[in-house]
Amino acid sequence: MTQPVASLSDTTLVADLQARLRDVPDFPKPGIVFKDITPVLADPRLFGRVINAMSAPFRGQHITKVVGVEARGFLLGAPIALALDAGFVPARKPGKLPHRSVVERYSLEYGADGVEMHEDAILQGERVLVVDDVLATGGTAEATAKLVKRLGGELVGFSFLISLDFLEGPQRLGRDKVTTLLTF
Repeated sequence: MTQPVASLSDTTLVADLQARLRDVPDFPKPGIVFKDITPVLADPRLFGRVINAMSAPFRGQHITKVVGVEARGFLLGAPIALALDAGFVPARKPGKLPHRSVVERYSLEYGADGVEMHEDAILQGERVLVVDDVLATGGTAEATAKLVKRLGGELVGFSFLISLDFLEGPQRLGRDKVTTLLTF
């Protein structure tokens, strides 16, 4: 199991999250149950509690950049960056960034994909946290981590709202680097 990050002072957070998440069957393709976080984002108090809980394990760790993975990672990563007094870096699908960028390709069971960042987004020695909404197989997060290291950053860890542990993403990334609020 991944490292839980809900604080003991917020014992109702997990229950509140479970009550607000929406399961969408057969999305984006048949057989997949999509975990929709938009009801969580629509509740300002719950959204604030999520940002606080996802940031908490990294306070005092001198994070200088938070990388949010396209697209829902942007929604969580930007406020986490503010909470940690860090800069925010978007990790996007190839071809979406306007400036010179570097790309990391990775394999999927049905093809290939990639993630890119501006070549000057992370400076040598910066301490970096990677944020996304859901950890599934870990391919996108692993590619993002490779980009962070290629640009000279020090990967401090990963913060996810949800981990689908049965897909073994935490093992792929290193369980000691992964924190999450909910596991399925």
